[in-house]
Amino acid sequence: MPLVPILMPQLGESIAEATIMRLLVAPGGEVSEDQEVFEVETNKAVMGVTVACGGIIKEIRVCEGETVPVGAIMGIIEATPEEVERTGSAVLDAATAAAPPTPAATNHENAADGAHFRTDGEYRESSAAAHIDTGGRGLPVPAPFRGARYLSPRVRARMDELSITEADLAYVIGTGANGRITIEDFENFMNYVDGWPSRPASPMRRSVAGSMQRTWRRPIASAGRPIYMAPIILHRRNHPRKPGVTLYFLRALALALAEAPECAGYMVGGRILTPRRIDLGVAVQVADGVMVPVMRAVDEYTLDELIDEYNKVVAQARDRKLDPAYVGGGIATVSNFGGFGLTFASPMPLPSESLILGVGAVRKTPVWSDEVECFIPVEQAEIVASFDHRVVDGGDIGRLMQRIAYFLEHPELL
Repeated sequence: MPLVPILMPQLGESIAEATIMRLLVAPGGEVSEDQEVFEVETNKAVMGVTVACGGIIKEIRVCEGETVPVGAIMGIIEATPEEVERTGSAVLDAATAAAPPTPAATNHENAADGAHFRTDGEYRESSAAAHIDTGGRGLPVPAPFRGARYLSPRVRARMDELSITEADLAYVIGTGANGRITIEDFENFMNYVDGWPSRPASPMRRSVAGSMQRTWRRPIASAGRPIYMAPIILHRRNHPRKPGVTLYFLRALALALAEAPECAGYMVGGRILTPRRIDLGVAVQVADGVMVPVMRAVDEYTLDELIDEYNKVVAQARDRKLDPAYVGGGIATVSNFGGFGLTFASPMPLPSESLILGVGAVRKTPVWSDEVECFIPVEQAEIVASFDHRVVDGGDIGRLMQRIAYFLEHPELL
């Protein structure tokens, strides 16, 4: 019978690997074309991996908690010649099919009944031990920076072995020549933290850490100003569909960037790239991290036209079931940290972007009125733009934020 591989697919732009979360069909189980067999977690979302054709699961070569690169063989399906011909599926050669599975793939836990399956179809009861082990694996984002002068080659090799980055050693004081961190310094530090309470960092947490580490290599500056919120509050109160507050800021940023796209430019060598389209991300808090779905051509649609799409992508992000169409490719992001009661923060742009707009909590602030010659309470929120200072200066961002403020104070234009 022909043997068809189940391959780790390319699950999105710049995604090189994914972590196995659940095995949905045990060895010996029957599957049909496009049926989900694995649930995997990338640094962006939880997704399903489907099979190319129907047949019987002959073998599973990965286990839960294992990080698998794109293109790797995750399992093997035994299919009929007719099914292979009908679906046009690739067939494994004899040598590849006969290769033994990795030792880590000896047992697999089925989420439906808590049993551990082996390739011979037998099972044993699930243990209480955690199955996810991140030790010795690299980060999903190539975060380490190799330019430091104060790490010996032995230390660097040991760091690679333990998936330690230079940021993790920020407060280790080197005792070698000129402050160099020696292997003894490194091992003393690792022994010191070995007994601390800890938990494995999730793929999401590691992705955020890697992104922020790469972002910080650029000169990031922040600028802020208050926004009068009464027009938005009134507009939303009278709108029959009650658009999300963040959507107002997303649309205002889109219109402002359409007038000045260079504010979201990206520096590569001696050139500053100008965005070709106003694709904007929206930061959504999820368990142990943040997801940033990207809405396309936000400047080309009205606020009303964007409500359904905005509600859909935010819901998908919160469920970590984001459609690949909304993953990556943004030029700037809106982060509404005001929902957590924060009035001011300095958000960090993604490594692939040079601008992020943060929105603070609404609060009543006393403002002097020349008309009544006294202070009156005004509903205000702080907006903060963090930007790559190589690309734009404070004046450029100031003018951009003036336009954002104008659109927000005239929501009928959105």
